[in-house]
Amino acid sequence: MAIPRQLPNAITIARIPLAVVFFVLLLMGGANGMAQPALRWVAAGLFILAISTDWVDGYLARKYDLVSDFGKLWDPIADKLLTGAGFIGLAILGEVWWWLVLVILVREWGITVHRFMIVKEHVVAAAWMGKIKTTVQAVALSWALLPLHVWIGMPVWSITTTVLMVIALILTILSGIDYIVAQVRGSRADRGAAS
Repeated sequence: MAIPRQLPNAITIARIPLAVVFFVLLLMGGANGMAQPALRWVAAGLFILAISTDWVDGYLARKYDLVSDFGKLWDPIADKLLTGAGFIGLAILGEVWWWLVLVILVREWGITVHRFMIVKEHVVAAAWMGKIKTTVQAVALSWALLPLHVWIGMPVWSITTTVLMVIALILTILSGIDYIVAQVRGSRADRGAAS
């Protein structure tokens, strides 16, 4: 079965406006979804749907040999916009710590800026640790966004959210270190080959 050549890239780009809609709905739902519970459910569902497309576009690109430099560059950017909207929204609502969000965002956007700076030399695809980090962030955010405290109680929901966020933070830092080390090794190898 043939699929349109640009479908994986179109799915990637679709995550960007979805991130904006999700962010607005999240804030309108209020802290823990107390202001508008239905909006919180819709925001959580939209986030889960949007973050799931990350797997879909990657699968299609690999299966049908449609991997492109555009996709390698924009896929992680679309992910960071979506997860960043989730982290910032939850921090605005007072559900996660601002310091945790700031550490994550500095790492995420620092590496994104670096990717743009070196894009003319080469495009850096996400490494395995970065993919694990994104998956854990997605799980942590999905859990935090779903107003499950209504059924399981606030203490269990809150403790689970905290544990998942701390694991996401640790993996975010470790994958950032892994990226920096890989880039330093790569630039040394390039200099060695040039001399």
